[in-house]
Amino acid sequence: MILILAVSCSFGQEKITTFILVRHAEKVSDGTKDPDLSPAGARRATALAQLLSKTSIDAIYSTDFVRTRNTIAPVAAEKKLDVKLYEAFKVEEVEKMLKTHAGTTILICGHSNNIPWIANLLIGKEQFRQYQENEYENLLIVSVVEKGKIAKVTRLSF
Repeated sequence: MILILAVSCSFGQEKITTFILVRHAEKVSDGTKDPDLSPAGARRATALAQLLSKTSIDAIYSTDFVRTRNTIAPVAAEKKLDVKLYEAFKVEEVEKMLKTHAGTTILICGHSNNIPWIANLLIGKEQFRQYQENEYENLLIVSVVEKGKIAKVTRLSF
């Protein structure tokens, strides 16, 4: 098991904000636009909560889909945090998170296309590609001083 330690700290006068970015877990193929997690997805959601159990998390965000909310529900329950909804591909939403939660750790759950998009937005360049349909194991940790100024990027699989 990998232990993730996210700490609040300052870089000079500026605070480092840590974003933990995760795609929703495996979903059922039920033909709907808003499917739930599959049994494998539910297990991955539990694994995510175990992975982050010793990590300080100050805010949790999800898109408004059953699969994203259920992926981070075990983390939210363990941390006793409400899940805030955000709209994908909105620069102003990410900038608001960065401003509102400066110097803290934020968990964001999204999709195969918007999680890499958020990482690229935060680091100020196109480094991460859209995930393939069967890629659910990726977790990106992006620590930034401010948008476009990287402190550190870590990519994990869980």
